[in-house]
Amino acid sequence: MKPVQYTVRLPVSLDKALRALAERHGISAYAVLQRSVKAGVAALANPPSPDTSNREIVAELASVSTRIVDVERMLDRALFTACASYCYARSAALGARKTDEIITAEIEAAYDRQRRLSREKRP
Repeated sequence: MKPVQYTVRLPVSLDKALRALAERHGISAYAVLQRSVKAGVAALANPPSPDTSNREIVAELASVSTRIVDVERMLDRALFTACASYCYARSAALGARKTDEIITAEIEAAYDRQRRLSREKRP
């Protein structure tokens, strides 16, 4: 079988990558170009079949993402409840006769402080 000759023009960046690859493998740039063409034609001629596992992975990631949102909401609610418990217990322990409005303001301040601190501690 007689080989056919082609003239190929490459961008400078691709030429540099081709030469670096050739040097790394210890072969000529022409040999790397020939391998690249063969691999490219094979990949285009036999594309990978659409795999259902990719769709399953995407569906699972979406499900995990939804669950994480639910967990974040639950943790947020638990934090608020803990702040409320602390503020009411503190008020009762000090014997202070505070109104619910004052304690609610303290709860919200404690909650906001804890949220702010949790954001600041991230690396």
